[in-house]
Amino acid sequence: MDKIFIRGLKVETIIGVYDWERHANRPLSFDLDLGADFTDAAASDHVRDAIDYAAIMETITKIATEYHPALLEALAEKIARALFKDFPLLMTLRMAIHKPGAIPVEDVGVEIERRREDYAACGVR
Repeated sequence: MDKIFIRGLKVETIIGVYDWERHANRPLSFDLDLGADFTDAAASDHVRDAIDYAAIMETITKIATEYHPALLEALAEKIARALFKDFPLLMTLRMAIHKPGAIPVEDVGVEIERRREDYAACGVR
């Protein structure tokens, strides 16, 4: 399995359980590993045969700025479903969402790992 990695995608959004978190944008940082087979992309040297990571970043940014859940877990799942739906070459996903300043520690967040087959029952092929 080949991988694209994205580290440190920054998005400002409203997210949180507490009232004080829901009155202003908060920073989030995303780290992703996107698994796919790069054989066709390597042979053609054309983005149509690859996962367009700029489009991945746009999808994440759009969802994170428009969807305002209480939990990072809900945001992570919504993004994962969208990525598997919109990017048919994507086979595996590891995504960490960091929420700096949420609590007084160096780093806090969630990490999920998903495979395309996890969503087969939902109609994502």
